[in-house]
Amino acid sequence: MHNRQEKIEAFGRLLDVMDDLREKCPWDRKQTFESLRPNTIEETYELADAIVKNDKADICKELGDVLLHIVFYAKIGSETDDFDIADICNKLCDKLIYRHPHVFGPEAERIEKGEITVDQVLQNWEQLKVKEKGGNKRVLSGVPDALPSLIKAYRIQDKARGVGFDWDRREQVWDKVREELGELETELEREDKEKSTQELGDFLFSVINAARLYKLNPDTALELTNRKFIRRFTYLEEHSIRVGKPLTEMTLAEMDAIWEEAKKLEGQTLSPDSPVQDGE
Repeated sequence: MHNRQEKIEAFGRLLDVMDDLREKCPWDRKQTFESLRPNTIEETYELADAIVKNDKADICKELGDVLLHIVFYAKIGSETDDFDIADICNKLCDKLIYRHPHVFGPEAERIEKGEITVDQVLQNWEQLKVKEKGGNKRVLSGVPDALPSLIKAYRIQDKARGVGFDWDRREQVWDKVREELGELETELEREDKEKSTQELGDFLFSVINAARLYKLNPDTALELTNRKFIRRFTYLEEHSIRVGKPLTEMTLAEMDAIWEEAKKLEGQTLSPDSPVQDGE
């Protein structure tokens, strides 16, 4: 690993490279906040994908791509005298210090004694965000509208928890899950699509809430299941190609048998696409 001076020099080199690109490259010269936004979103998802795969080399590469965008935005901001990379770093440091009074403030001794829990830190974090100058005026106003719905639901619930709006005991959430499932089934039987859609949303929201209470990330869990399904379905598809029988001509029983075979093979070897072996 590199020492502190080497890290500082590497970051300075990145800033120099960005200066040259902005001045000399036709493509880099014409970029704006708006034109870079779609690429930033794509790079963020590529980083998330590398993390799910637990590919350390790819994580390092994708982190570099995300960092490039941060430096790029800072460079554009400096050209209009709105902000530069120093402003970004200083504002971030100021915010972190303000939101960690247990580390940088009078409560530092308590953290050393182990008297402050993770839950207390998170709850204090949300309360400080509401109080700070220029911060979010409402607890949920800090949840970006553009977040994917599943992640947004998790963040909404987590922020509400930060101010004490949560179940007393996590086991209580299962009554809510069962209640929402029952209401969904009722509307499905009535074939009321609009109400069924609303009840499906309520049911999914309650399941995400359960995941949060049990400290499981629903987005990661769903992505692992997506990958598991793709692996097994690809195995099924390749089998059909080998035997010369299209999937459309197979019975469901035949496909189920091959699917079970794929599951057994997964149990014998760890898939390279997943950091942990998926469950059944």
